[in-house]
Amino acid sequence: MSVVLDLADIQGNILEAYPKQGYFKGRTILLNIGGDAAGRAANGRHFVTQLLPRVTSALDSKGSGGAAEPPAITVNIAFTFYGLLMLGVPTRTLRGLPDEFIDGMAKRARMLGDDFSGRNWQDKWDKVWQPASPENAVHILIVLNQRYTASAADLDAATKSIVALAAENQVSVLGGHNPPDYSHQPLYQDLTALFDAQGRPTPKEHFGFSDGISDPVFEGQYPADKEQAAAVGQGAVDGNGVWRALAAGEFLLGYPDEAQEIPGAAMPLSFSRNGTFLAYRKLHENVASWRKFIDDQAEKFAAVRGLTVEVARETLVAKMAGRWSDGVPLIKAKDFAAWQAFNEKYPEGSPERERELVDFTYRDDPDGGACPMTSHTRRVNTRDALDPWVAAGQPKQAAGSVLNNRRRILRRGLPYGSSGPDTTDADEHGIVMLVVCSSLARQFEFVQQQWIHYGVDARAGNDTCPIVGNHSQGADTPDDYARDRNGPKAKFVVPSDPASGKPPYIAEGLPQFVETRGGEYFFVPSLTALRMIGMGTVDPT
Repeated sequence: MSVVLDLADIQGNILEAYPKQGYFKGRTILLNIGGDAAGRAANGRHFVTQLLPRVTSALDSKGSGGAAEPPAITVNIAFTFYGLLMLGVPTRTLRGLPDEFIDGMAKRARMLGDDFSGRNWQDKWDKVWQPASPENAVHILIVLNQRYTASAADLDAATKSIVALAAENQVSVLGGHNPPDYSHQPLYQDLTALFDAQGRPTPKEHFGFSDGISDPVFEGQYPADKEQAAAVGQGAVDGNGVWRALAAGEFLLGYPDEAQEIPGAAMPLSFSRNGTFLAYRKLHENVASWRKFIDDQAEKFAAVRGLTVEVARETLVAKMAGRWSDGVPLIKAKDFAAWQAFNEKYPEGSPERERELVDFTYRDDPDGGACPMTSHTRRVNTRDALDPWVAAGQPKQAAGSVLNNRRRILRRGLPYGSSGPDTTDADEHGIVMLVVCSSLARQFEFVQQQWIHYGVDARAGNDTCPIVGNHSQGADTPDDYARDRNGPKAKFVVPSDPASGKPPYIAEGLPQFVETRGGEYFFVPSLTALRMIGMGTVDPT
């Protein structure tokens, strides 16, 4: 029987990413609950209660039953552990929250690979993420998203209204969304999709990839008559190639997960149910370094493989990503000519193309000849690649994606900044990534540590992800801590077809393309839980 979700109780941007609903710009506001110890909780709760009517649910963003117009500006809210503590949530409820959430992101830096730059790694984080104490830290995250029918003035008006409401309750805005050495320290983090020359929003990020193509589909996310079709290529697959939606409990608390269990959660159940956890990650992209490296390597790759420089460039980028720059998977088009043929057969905007972009497995490419084992997309969504029977060359006994099903994450968020042809790495541009999942440790942290920063499951030793992984500079690393921690120079290997007689191509000395500039773990409550928090009626007994 299909799961039926209470859309009116679940916050927006969880079931479906806002950009796919026509929200192409946004803003994040970070708040601190102030006041003296006696009045702090009351101030914070009053702010939450007053904000509650504005909070956008999954039902609101789609329009109530399709009859109401979705809001011009969506409003969503989440809390750090210390935020919940400052709001006076009972200790018995707080101790039921997971350890990684209580620790917070900064204390998990070594596991996440965020300390790769050396002992003073956090000095590179934005000023807002470097508090003197938990009392002065980020307590509340407000995320605003602007629909295409709205204007920047609408976004500013919503911001002004929320900031005024916060000030009335001694809840202050924490500015500083740049590293400390920047003279400009904005009060908010502005987000925007990248637009093409015609002024149309695109799914691109600053390196030029089409993003957000393959997101998990789970039970209850779509109407029952559409769920099965949506799950193809984006859910769980068995050994016979049959797809199904993932269990809702992998992404929402209070529902059975892929282990057919409802995990323990913070009590009472109404506090946790329909809520989830969110990892806020500001990821700076070194666009100039990326462009230079690809240009330099394209000439070498072209000479080794007998390609034109342009074909070599496109191919190398695709091999690193696991998809061509427009999102076509290498499994569907393993070389440049096949890519061109794919685009002729499946033109942009066609339903057939949308299906082809996600409907595939790695069963017929066990050694990564078409799509390298170490490519970005193959690491973060292994599909059936970790099936032990496939690896053993016995696909008839394949178990499908069982090992992958418990590691899936929902990717939300938008790019920030701009990156024209003359941009430098010092400019502000990247992605604010909002990772949504029920278990930060089992899902987000596992993928970040084991699949992005290690290469064991990709049969690549210590090679990290060629795009978002930590790229050691070996003996050239100036910081002794980082030099000892990170090992030899980072490399990426492009496999070769054994029949071609050509060797694999090794691109050595990958620069650091992506740097973490801050972030934190947040609890995203249901509307019911928000009401309880605001009224101070969370009762764990």
